Amino acid sequence: MLPTIDSTLSIFLTEKISTRFGKVDRGDIVVFCDPQKPGHYLTKRVIGLEGDSITYSSNPETNDLVDDNFTHISYPENNDKPQTVVVRKGSIWVEGDNKSNSRDSRKFGPVPYGLIQSKIFWRIYPFQYFGPFWNK
Repeated sequence: MLPTIDSTLSIFLTEKISTRFGKVDRGDIVVFCDPQKPGHYLTKRVIGLEGDSITYSSNPETNDLVDDNFTHISYPENNDKPQTVVVRKGSIWVEGDNKSNSRDSRKFGPVPYGLIQSKIFWRIYPFQYFGPFWNK
């Protein structure tokens, strides 16, 4: 999640998520169980919710385009043609802020709600950034 989060220099408070109440929204940064490596955790930004259409492309010029419908265009590894997926029910689409070096939904697909552990809501350290942390 560089540059937003430096895991070696930052301390955050997280809120345990109850997925039954739909507390995850676009822009939230969530901690979830790695779908490909049981016992490991990842921290990524929520880009899409169930039912959203997500288009991703290998074209770096469209890397940061976001429209009013929260369709996010990014580029996966080794893929030259844009692809569109619809986030299935009970899942979210996550991406890292460092697009060129992130293992995220572009690699492993939508993340089931059941794998979400918490979302970050407050930065403790470094002290100069102490305070609320959401939709940054």
